[in-house]
Amino acid sequence: MSVELEMDMGPVVLPAGGGFDLDDGHKLVQERARALAAELDSVATEADASSELYEPMREALAASGLAAHVVPAAYGGHSETLDPLAITVIREALMYSSAHLDSLFGVQGIGSYTLTVGGAEELKREWLPKVVTLEAIAAIALTEPEVGSDLRAVQTTIEQVEGGLRVRGRKSFITNGGAASFYCVLGREGDGYSMVLVPADTKGLTAHPGDDLIAPHILGELEFDDVVVPASHRLGVPGKAFSLMLQALAVFRVSVAGSAVGLAQAALDEALSHAQSRTQFGAPLIELGPVAQSLALCWTEVETARSMAYRAAALARTDPLGHLDFSSMAKISATETAGRVVDRAVQVMGRFGLVRGSKIERLYRNARPLRIYEGSTEVLLDSLARRLRKVAK
Repeated sequence: MSVELEMDMGPVVLPAGGGFDLDDGHKLVQERARALAAELDSVATEADASSELYEPMREALAASGLAAHVVPAAYGGHSETLDPLAITVIREALMYSSAHLDSLFGVQGIGSYTLTVGGAEELKREWLPKVVTLEAIAAIALTEPEVGSDLRAVQTTIEQVEGGLRVRGRKSFITNGGAASFYCVLGREGDGYSMVLVPADTKGLTAHPGDDLIAPHILGELEFDDVVVPASHRLGVPGKAFSLMLQALAVFRVSVAGSAVGLAQAALDEALSHAQSRTQFGAPLIELGPVAQSLALCWTEVETARSMAYRAAALARTDPLGHLDFSSMAKISATETAGRVVDRAVQVMGRFGLVRGSKIERLYRNARPLRIYEGSTEVLLDSLARRLRKVAK
């Protein structure tokens, strides 16, 4: 994941990850994640073109043991509490190779986190060890056909009835929808918001394939037709689960920044390789001033985004909700950087950057959704602006 670039001052090595403030433990995690990504790089194009679970990646991710980083040690995980920095470092390495692999790992985390924090002990012991081994595929069901960023407008209802909790409604654009073994579902309960765990085989739950996206993705639409689950499947406190959902976003939003850095690094490396090998006007492209400057700007922005992502992830280890502002800043910085870097990479590669089926085309497609899911740039900026106004008073 590194490329040598000849400049006036001699060879310069661009490291894909750097050291920064990573301790030996995080560096070991990074090495393991990079090894898995390298192992699966040959099938990344095929996997990233699939809107269904790509089994070879599930098997390899399970064998790697990396999913242990999204589950507490008490249930087969790696550490007593989840470490957002480790998760961010892993996602950076996986996204460098494959968006499908990154999503598979990341959603095991965010899809099961409300269970980890708010689930009954029996429920956690039933499902979380299976999340580690990928025997169970996790998903979180928040958005609806008419509800995206404004999650307080959800119309799905959760009601206590004889025999347990009844769920009615529809969920839309659900990652792993149709492939998941269980869904952690947000809905209204009275005047508040609650969450429940609904196993995929529950009577009344139907999953349909979702829309085809510009970057293929496991996506589904869910219908809850008088679905009833045991009362023990409740996650968190009745009517008070909105904060539980926000906590999940606080822990995992910063890891999206890691994904974006990984993609941006891959795009930069691809463009650098092309610029070194492609000759025009009697010299390698890299010797043309505008090309070299464009790539130098990309390098600067990637390293800046990586620094911010690591710092925000380290802060999230101690207090995810308390440092949500930094996680939001990191996501904005990294995802917007990824968009700019991959666009410049296409420009550097000229007509070769426009070839359908090429790696850079795949990266270009995969970069675009990063600026939308788990908090669009505009929504996050609006939230940060409100925080600024409060600080200024």
